[in-house]
Amino acid sequence: MKIANLEFENNVFLAPMAGVTDISFRGLCKEMGCGLVYTEMVSAKALYYESQNTKELMRVADEEKPVAIQMFGNDPKIMAYVTEKYFNENDNFCIVDINMGCPAPKIVKNGEGSALMKSPWLAYDIVSAVKKVSNKPVTVKFRKGFTADTVNAVEFAKIMEDAGADVIAVHGRTREQMYEGKADWDIIGEVKNKVKIPVIGNGDVFTPEDALSLKQLTNCDGIMVARGSMGNPWIFKQILQKISGEEVIYPEAWEKIDMAIRHYELSLKYDGEHKAVREMRKHAAWYIKGLKNCTDIKEEINKQNDSEEVRKILLDYKNYLKNNFESKN
Repeated sequence: MKIANLEFENNVFLAPMAGVTDISFRGLCKEMGCGLVYTEMVSAKALYYESQNTKELMRVADEEKPVAIQMFGNDPKIMAYVTEKYFNENDNFCIVDINMGCPAPKIVKNGEGSALMKSPWLAYDIVSAVKKVSNKPVTVKFRKGFTADTVNAVEFAKIMEDAGADVIAVHGRTREQMYEGKADWDIIGEVKNKVKIPVIGNGDVFTPEDALSLKQLTNCDGIMVARGSMGNPWIFKQILQKISGEEVIYPEAWEKIDMAIRHYELSLKYDGEHKAVREMRKHAAWYIKGLKNCTDIKEEINKQNDSEEVRKILLDYKNYLKNNFESKN
């Protein structure tokens, strides 16, 4: 897939997810075949005021490149300023992506994220201002609409195209739906038919079959995987196998534990003991979900504050699975 002057190995991308797509997880997804990874969204306003915590979200490792940086905000001048100061000369980033789809109440309350779908001309000004100063492609991610009664993805997409967006990604849910209900892939196809720039489809891609169906139904140029990747970085390789007609290979149960341990070690490396132990509780739960006795193991891990204890629990669990279950999980 090509975006402006950039060419990627494939068109299966990791969606930006707050609290999930950090430096540790992105590298694993890239290793598993992901064509492009996105950072967690960063606040333009926080960067404008030199927030160190926000700068931490911008850390990138060599093995995960190319990386798209995603920012959110509602002030065109601040977002253009941040683009020039932080992104233009940063070789870690190949794309500047603007979030207009986040449904989180605290983001929407500030007129940011998916709230911008209610103000398409402000959204136009933001993209136009960022595009004017950016020396990298500018992309936009948004939703089907704000509510079921105000579905405007097609009109919004055309406005984003007119503002200069190089690519758009469409999540087939309204803000009102949050992450509930079913994603509407038809709206992605409608957008694809109305704009000339590439369209990335997003929403309810949990299996390789989902990805193939989304591609066939919408004719989208790229596929963006969000929650389907949590605890499952293999999904990128599996989607590529499915699309190319190859046999889809699924990890054994103990391979999931190995990946959880690797993820844990990367988190310790980048974030230190205190943060890694807490952050990895949710990731460990995602890796072992559906495996034999996973609830008991999750509860044990959640009680721990020592990474060595967590590693021991995972290793013992791996041996238990390997010695007692031979079928794939």
